[in-house]
Amino acid sequence: MKVTLISDTHSHMDERIIHHLGGSDLIIHAGDVGDSKVLDSIEKIAPTRCVYGNIDGTNIRSRCPEWEIIDLMGHKTLVIHIAGSVGRYNENTRTLIAAHQPDSIICGHSHILKVMPDKKFNLLHLNPGAAGRHGFHKMRTILKFEVDNANMRNLQVIELGPRSSQSVS
Repeated sequence: MKVTLISDTHSHMDERIIHHLGGSDLIIHAGDVGDSKVLDSIEKIAPTRCVYGNIDGTNIRSRCPEWEIIDLMGHKTLVIHIAGSVGRYNENTRTLIAAHQPDSIICGHSHILKVMPDKKFNLLHLNPGAAGRHGFHKMRTILKFEVDNANMRNLQVIELGPRSSQSVS
């Protein structure tokens, strides 16, 4: 299964994002979608799961839950927009981790690309950074990986181009 992680689009969608979402078996949007047109575009490419973020209004919140547990071929993943720092998650996230014992956590919000093991909670922490143009990040990013028999493999960081300039495919 080929999975693409995207977050913090903040109402931005361009051809470079669309190009890199292609070929996905599943797209996970980790919140701050912004405009429902972004979600509509993503859903045309591949099956999509999403959570809402702090900037998302009722149009996105009516389509996406606050958090979700996704089974990726036996690999249990918690998806939530605001999780906190690796090993120092916020109270809500710690409660969800304790209740569901995920193998990984996918979050957004910080606009900081991060993939690292969390030994304290025995899970893998993934944040795809930000794909949109709003924020302090310098490079727009997404993550891609494959899941086979509950194992994540072939993780790729995709750089979409600088936040401040128009990107091309």
